[in-house]
Order: sequence, then C-alpha cells, then structure tokens
Amino acid sequence: MAAALSELENALGHSFANRELLLRALTHRSFANELAGNGHSIENGEEEAAGQGDNERMEFLGDAVLGLVVAEALFGAHPEWQEGELTRVRSQLVSRQHMAEVAVAIGLGSHLRLSRGEERSGLRRKTTVLSNTMEAVMAALLLDGGLEPVRAFARRWVMGETAEQLAQELASGAALGNFKSALQEQLQAARAGSPVYKVRSESGPDHRKRFLVEVRLQTEDGALGKPLARGTGSTKKHAEQDAARRALDRLRAAAAKLGDPTACQPDGTLNEEEAEK
Repeated sequence: MAAALSELENALGHSFANRELLLRALTHRSFANELAGNGHSIENGEEEAAGQGDNERMEFLGDAVLGLVVAEALFGAHPEWQEGELTRVRSQLVSRQHMAEVAVAIGLGSHLRLSRGEERSGLRRKTTVLSNTMEAVMAALLLDGGLEPVRAFARRWVMGETAEQLAQELASGAALGNFKSALQEQLQAARAGSPVYKVRSESGPDHRKRFLVEVRLQTEDGALGKPLARGTGSTKKHAEQDAARRALDRLRAAAAKLGDPTACQPDGTLNEEEAEK
C-alpha cells in the first residue's frame, strides 16, 4: 500500500503529511460499507484515522476548490476574456469527462478502493467514479497542503494542453471543446466526406507520452484522400484535437486563397507539403 501511494503521490506532485486523507479520497462508499459489514469499527471518528470512511464529502470540497483554482488561472492568463468566455472554458476544464481523462492520465483508477462486488462490475473504469474520485483527491491535496499543490496539479494536468486548445478554439469561433466536431461539420456542409484519424507514431516514456496523429478525408466510397493535417499531444485525444484544429485552419486559409493549387487539391484536401506544415 505504501509503495502504491508513493507512486500516486509522484503523479500528484505532492507528498502527503497525512496519508489518511489520500486513503479517504480513494475510498468508494462500497468499500466503506463492506468494511462496516465485516465488523470494522467506524465509530467516534475512527473511520477518519483508519481511512475507512468514503470519499463523498471530499468530492463536494474538491469540486469547489477545483473550480476556484481553474477560474483563478484563467482569470490571470486571459485578461481579454469576459465573464461568458471564462465561464465556458472553465466548464469544459472541470467537466466530468475531462476530469475522468485526467484520472486516467495519472493512473488513478488502479488506486481506487472498491468493494469486491463493484470490482467485478468494472466500476474502476467508469467515468463518473473516476471524475468523482479525482475531485476527492483535490480535496485531500487542499486539506494536506493548502491551495498551492492543488494549483500546481491543475496547471499541469487539468489545464495544460487542453486549456491551450480551448483558447485557440474560442478565438477561432469553432464549437468550444471539440475541434473534431467543428471539422466534421464543415466537411459535411461541403459534402466533402468525413475525417478519419490515425496514430502515426508514439514517443516518450509511459508517463510522458507524445502521440502524432494524422487526419485524412474519407469519401463516400471509402477512399482516403491525402492528409488534411497532423497534430501532436500527450494523449491520442489531444493529438486528434490538434490535428483537427490545424486542418480547420488550413481549410479556411485555402478557401481564402480561392483556388490556390499549392494549398488545396480539387477534392478539398491539402497536398502532402501543406499537411506537413
């Protein structure tokens, strides 16, 4: 258990003075109920000391502190944004889906404490459980070390590439949070086909992976055109979003050139040289 917690602490960037806080944050109510049913005492606050209580109260606190530090970071980084823009980007960053992705990125699922029954049901991989546990861990960081470790974790994992992509998307006018959807909508509106994403390469150690993804146009007959663009990221999703963003930029630039053959092929795809840029 100690070795496993040390591994998680490394990912969180914080060594806990009180590891019981981290244990509590990792404890699903099914595990706490199972312990209570097996005769473990949870009276007089003993569950706090033994890590036997569940993490639901901590989710409440973690959700609040996560929203605070993300709002603080966005407020400082983007003085040009108004309230509506700040709110839209923050909602994407603290969303259940994104926090579950953060949990997967740091390997949080392997550290969850679940009952035997829920373990068999696959609860360890469910988005809701992962995101809720991630929020509880934010509360544990706050209670053990104050706001700074929460800020540091949020800057690295919650914001990072995703915040940059959202800012670029907001500036471009695309559907916030999804360059891939915006690209698909544009291609469908032009009846050009559908985008297809393929991982071209992976590099780096497991905890610092880099993916290179290529997006191509697939026509109704299943044929693949030349590359629209390539993108990179620390996850496949980030790399796909980056590729979609680059493809949107280049398609818009090509359209503005009104038929420049060096930028765009007759079917709307970019040539190899342009796709590499």
